[in-house]
Amino acid sequence: MPALHVPAESSSDGFVRTPRGVLLSADIDPFHQRLHHIAPSALIGQTTQTTGMQRREAISGKTVGAQSLWMGQTHVPALTNSGNHHHGASETAIYVVSGTPVFVFVDFDGDEPVETRILTAPGDYVFVPPFVPHREENPDPEVEAVVVIARTTQEAIVVNLDALDGVEVRADDAASPGAGC
Repeated sequence: MPALHVPAESSSDGFVRTPRGVLLSADIDPFHQRLHHIAPSALIGQTTQTTGMQRREAISGKTVGAQSLWMGQTHVPALTNSGNHHHGASETAIYVVSGTPVFVFVDFDGDEPVETRILTAPGDYVFVPPFVPHREENPDPEVEAVVVIARTTQEAIVVNLDALDGVEVRADDAASPGAGC
């Protein structure tokens, strides 16, 4: 492919060269032209919460202008269980940083629904599909469980529930950040 020459501050075929000389697609807004660093001390606790845990927001539409991603931390104190909840239409990926959190959900694949517990340790990953009710438990008597969470929405969709059986899950929970809180 031949080299495309676009002089500074001009455009050609849908590309724009910035004053720094970087060639960008013309549909990228200036806010998304740089990397964003979020130090641990800058995480925000004012995000949708569930009892028994503390979510800390790092990357989102609110903090860095993300359009399709939410990322942060969840802290579950020793000997604590979170409330039951789901994350609407958002897929959730979890990375265990410290502690030995247990992720609990109801498995409907067999003849009868079975409450299932996934035991984890630092370095483990857990995938939570959209709309799946679950809770986090920290059985350790001394160590706080800390996980990093990434979601496929720019805001934290958290729908708090009374039970894990899915009876309370509604399709309109999909696009409601903070629904049910």
